Amino acid sequence: MAHGLKTWVKIGAVLKDLFRRHWRRALIIRDWFRLNEESLHLVLAGIVGVLAGLANWVYFLCNQLLQLLLMGQGGDLLTAASQMAPWQRILVPTVGGLAAGLALHLGLRILRSPGLTNLLEVVVAGDGRLRMRTGIVNAVSSLLSISTGASIGREGLIIQISSTVASKIGQLAKWPPYRLRLLVACGAAAGLAAGCNAPIAGAVYAAQIVLGNFSMNMFAPLVVSSVVATIVSRSIFGMRQLYQAPGYDFTRLGELPWFIVLGVLSGVLGALFLKAMRASQNRINRWPVPLYVRLAFAGLVVGVIGIWYPQVWGNGYAATNALLGQATPQIQFVFWLLVAKFVATTVTVSSGTVGGVFTPTLFLGASLGSLVGAMIHESNMGSQLPTGAFALVGMGSLLAATTHSPLLAILMIFELSLNYSIMPALMLACVVSTLVARKLHPESIYTEPLRRKGVELERESANVGAATELTVGDIMQTPVPPVREGARFTELAERFLTSTNNFLPVVDTKDRLVGIIALHDLKEWLSSGHELAAVIAYDVMRPPPHCLTPNQKLSDVLPDLLRSELRNVPVVNTLADKHLVGSIARAEALGLLSEAISIRSSPKV
Repeated sequence: MAHGLKTWVKIGAVLKDLFRRHWRRALIIRDWFRLNEESLHLVLAGIVGVLAGLANWVYFLCNQLLQLLLMGQGGDLLTAASQMAPWQRILVPTVGGLAAGLALHLGLRILRSPGLTNLLEVVVAGDGRLRMRTGIVNAVSSLLSISTGASIGREGLIIQISSTVASKIGQLAKWPPYRLRLLVACGAAAGLAAGCNAPIAGAVYAAQIVLGNFSMNMFAPLVVSSVVATIVSRSIFGMRQLYQAPGYDFTRLGELPWFIVLGVLSGVLGALFLKAMRASQNRINRWPVPLYVRLAFAGLVVGVIGIWYPQVWGNGYAATNALLGQATPQIQFVFWLLVAKFVATTVTVSSGTVGGVFTPTLFLGASLGSLVGAMIHESNMGSQLPTGAFALVGMGSLLAATTHSPLLAILMIFELSLNYSIMPALMLACVVSTLVARKLHPESIYTEPLRRKGVELERESANVGAATELTVGDIMQTPVPPVREGARFTELAERFLTSTNNFLPVVDTKDRLVGIIALHDLKEWLSSGHELAAVIAYDVMRPPPHCLTPNQKLSDVLPDLLRSELRNVPVVNTLADKHLVGSIARAEALGLLSEAISIRSSPKV
């Protein structure tokens, strides 16, 4: 009996030892597969890239189907427009603009509160939340406009869809705002990469324009999403080059001055283009007519111009390729084509048409470059480069002038054309055009809409490492659930009893922060007796504290954090609008600032 008991004890010890060993191995394996935050971001970026590539494919199918139904053929719009009678060239874009406007008008009326739709505003002054229904309404309207000849680019639609889907994934998972903002940027990178077959430009666009941050924690997911989206798109459409530029060798130093001149002219034209769109938008917005009438008017303008210049239809891929391939274009024709596309795009964008301006800007730049090259050849000034070289550089320099981003323009033109020999001239022209455009018009095509809403952007700084500094938006969390200004006293008391917050934000019907209530603010009302039932939050609240905005550097808000009594400091989209979008934990922010200061002050070995 004793011997049997000892045997069972030994067996138990062996099993216990085996269990411990396998349990340790199981824990090790679990740790291998447990993703840290950086790895999770890369996985999510890959998923966003796949969805963006598929979105590009779905757009292509819908676009070709609509063109087949409305015009009897698919393919490029220029071919379809060239075969139409004059009355058809007027009718199709006008009806298309009307349909696109009705889709927007009815969709916005159904949604009532569409939320933020500008990607840059959602990232800079928002919490990264894009509404799927709003995205679908914008996508339908944009698809109708693009498929019927509106002078607008398709890349805006693909970027919007990809970013909205990425944001929705994060919202369903109830992720914090900083991760939602990164997902939106991944969607923008993937959308541009898939739509233009340009993975490098897509990642740089999202980092420089959308996020304003090139730190590796941010840039790595953008690269992953761009690469995956490009590969998915290539697996469907093949490895294709959007713009076919003729081959030439740029080896003469004496050719450079001509591209400096082209850069100056591009800067002037870019500033004029932005000023014209602002003036046109201000004038059109004052018209007492519905949105669908404005879009129909824009379609009518495109249709009338298209009688003589059908090249203004759509984003202008075929027309731009024709300019790149022409040896000696007619100066008068190219000049009026430039004017026609300038007017058509200005009116289309200013009317409120949903879409991108990348490709129309490239068309304008190609027209300007082709015009400059033709004039140089006509005057026998000695240039041996074909006009296609000037057209290609003009595309990049005008893009740089409107975006104020020469790096993005250089990479974009390189990926679109795969022509490396023109890079020195392209780099020089892009830098010159950006400097000239900034001097004449301080805002870019992306920042001007935000400035009008009071959103301040500081994307550049003279401080070393400023681009990698944390912002309020990087550590922003969901806001402390607010109460309405009409909330009853009993509701306020219940909120304090069921939460650990020492303050409650008070918002109006438009979710704007109008005040704040502290727990001890309720004490003076406790002796009101039966009158307490009539007390509301508006009676109890105090004026709101100095709020933070997502785009502020964390180092800049240190004085505000030190003065604050709140555990969770409210974050609003802008100081003018005060739409409550988040909060930051005061202790966490001060801890991060203390750590950063100690690292900077530590002695260098």
